[in-house]
Amino acid sequence: MELKPIRTDNQDYRGNYAAGTQDYAATAESRKVLRNTYLLLALTMVPTVIGDAIGIQLAPAMMASPILSVVLMLGSVIGLQFAIARYRNSGIGVALLLLMTGLVGMFLGPLLNVALSMRNGVQLVSYSAVGTGVIFLGMGVVAQSIKRDLAFMGKFLFVGMIALLVAMLANMNLNYLTSGTAPGRAGNAHQNIVPYQVFAASDGHLIVTVGNDSQFTKFCAVAGVPQLAEDAR
Repeated sequence: MELKPIRTDNQDYRGNYAAGTQDYAATAESRKVLRNTYLLLALTMVPTVIGDAIGIQLAPAMMASPILSVVLMLGSVIGLQFAIARYRNSGIGVALLLLMTGLVGMFLGPLLNVALSMRNGVQLVSYSAVGTGVIFLGMGVVAQSIKRDLAFMGKFLFVGMIALLVAMLANMNLNYLTSGTAPGRAGNAHQNIVPYQVFAASDGHLIVTVGNDSQFTKFCAVAGVPQLAEDAR
């Protein structure tokens, strides 16, 4: 006598097995695509760094015509995005993507010049570039080795991004709701905490981020003006 599993519908039990196999294959293919995506993002750091080096040299010319530079950047990036979508299933699309990241890096030249002018500017830029590449490479390895489908995290991460954007505007929104005054430009300064901004010094710029009274007392001691911590003003 042949034993068969109990079924509650008219579907053959062999069909269930085949469907499970297809689901597993689809999950494996999704992990492969995700891995390749993160590895490609890590690879884009190479043309970005090359573009940064070129942009630093061209920064004076770009700053001489900032409006023209912005128009050229937007035009080239938008045009390359259409081209990448057109050739997304071929090696040409990958080459165009690397070209676009190089151009974006080049147009960041003026900003990098400002960062590199700081005392620890080289370290900041280096840490940012290396850290970004390592993160993308690590995510690619995790996407390949993990046995779970992480597609469900898409909505979770999107909601988290929206929450982060709202949190970034929390101080300005609360200030407006409590005072009725529209917030203005603050640059690198905090909207509610002082001192929490960039100060010009004799040999460059200094970033001070004092978040509470205890930190302010310690900061005054280090700065050689402990009496300021007791000043009621």
